[in-house]
Amino acid sequence: MEEKIKVFLVEDEYVVREGIKNKIDWEGNGYEFVGEAGDGEQAYARIKKLSPDIVITDIRMPFMDGLELTRLIRESLPDTSVIILSGFGEFEYAKEGIQLGVAEYLLKPINSDDLTAAINRVRDKVINDRQQKSLLRKYELEMGEGNPGERKEFFTYLVSENPRFTEVIEKAKVLSMDLTASVYNMILFKAYATNHEYDEYSKSVNAVNESVSSLEGRNDGRIRIFDRGLEGQVILCMGDSAEDLEKLMEEITSELSDICKTYDNVRYFGGIGCTVERVTELRTTFGRASHAFAHRYLSDKNMFLWDTDIENRDGAEEKTDNISLGDLTPGGFDKARIEVFLKTGNREETEIFIDEFLDSSGVDMMHSDLIRQYLIMDTFFCVQRFVEMLGKGKEEIPALESSDVLGFDKKQSRDYIVSIINKAIELREGVSNSRHKGAVEEAIRYMEENFADPDLSLNSVAAYSNFSPNYMSMVFAQETGQTFVKYLTDFRMNKAKELLRCTSKSGSDISYDVGYKDPHYFSYLFKRTQGMTPTQYRNGHVQDNK
Repeated sequence: MEEKIKVFLVEDEYVVREGIKNKIDWEGNGYEFVGEAGDGEQAYARIKKLSPDIVITDIRMPFMDGLELTRLIRESLPDTSVIILSGFGEFEYAKEGIQLGVAEYLLKPINSDDLTAAINRVRDKVINDRQQKSLLRKYELEMGEGNPGERKEFFTYLVSENPRFTEVIEKAKVLSMDLTASVYNMILFKAYATNHEYDEYSKSVNAVNESVSSLEGRNDGRIRIFDRGLEGQVILCMGDSAEDLEKLMEEITSELSDICKTYDNVRYFGGIGCTVERVTELRTTFGRASHAFAHRYLSDKNMFLWDTDIENRDGAEEKTDNISLGDLTPGGFDKARIEVFLKTGNREETEIFIDEFLDSSGVDMMHSDLIRQYLIMDTFFCVQRFVEMLGKGKEEIPALESSDVLGFDKKQSRDYIVSIINKAIELREGVSNSRHKGAVEEAIRYMEENFADPDLSLNSVAAYSNFSPNYMSMVFAQETGQTFVKYLTDFRMNKAKELLRCTSKSGSDISYDVGYKDPHYFSYLFKRTQGMTPTQYRNGHVQDNK
């Protein structure tokens, strides 16, 4: 049932006010008479509280006249329409009323039929405006769905070397974010299924990711979420004080831990950075969080690791003259950790991972010539096996001469290990991109076969492809150059144009045929994207063919 139009009456003459109130069948005409007042000053407070759709007001009143009341209503309730009643000869008032955008200007005395007709005209406009705004909101919501690319780019800018405060605020505003706060910190978070390959998603992981996404804007906008695809999610937290912020982050980590524990096959890890006082210092907390986050490759535990939990390790022992290969087990060189990183890591993390990996033994493994040579060769063979698993040849990772390895110092050894791991990840990404291309092609085929289904969405296509919605959105945009919703909308509009050209079906029938349950929204969307209504498009083609 459609919501009734609310009407409020302002008239200082009691007899006139009673006549208007009692001679019009408000309910019978689809209205709700919500209140009345004898002057503008009394009326304004009640109007703000009741938010009527239509205000009928006299011009000449004590304390506050109708024009001043109209001016206040236009400022505080721009969607409320005003009908002004005026005595004969008050044309100067009429001109000002027109400038204020009053909906109707009626001369007294006025009979109930004429007033009802005027109110009905305003009602029709109010309903039309309401429908148009509803359609616009739906359009903006749909067009904004599944387009995390801009947010991802913005986050990259946030943690870049020299972000400018004014630019950060402006870019955030475009994304409807307010990033002003006294203190900031962030959590790098990733959930993954224990029984899936490195770039696949399970329903359980998708559910956890959705829970993380639902934190967006919570706590009065103090939580912002940035999706990083296979790298996980960033939970940016803001507060008024360090204590306030720490409490907020503890609540979030506890909540996410509880969510993950409801699934038997989901593991999770979170790295938490340091608190900073400026939004332009987020690069610092991101770096510290990244170091903590790199420990997910070194631990089998579900946990949130704070930056402060690892900062004391920077003073690792340097006296390692008597290190032997036995010192590397079980807490030292673990090839399984390298293999995990080769499957799931990214090149931006490699140096951090290698540093944390080497430090995790509690001794400086690179101090010993023997250990360095062992690390280099074992990492080399580990990388070669991984490359072969990708279907690539061993020659992709060329072997070093023994003499070269013997001559490497600590830095050269570390840099070489980083370089061959990065090369392997580059090869993995090439294979992955090929798979992504196939997945997007399959998603497009699925979409084109099911475009008439009104429930078809990014979520349903992502579920079909066994990807998370955010990850599918990023991969889809990367492969096609446009968002999923834009691609689907364009496809549906082209199908609609075919039906308009080649059939005599009504607009409503075509709306259903191309996947829109609401013909009004279909017409709005068609005009928005094609620059004309469906009827104009059809008539234009008829004229062209004459």
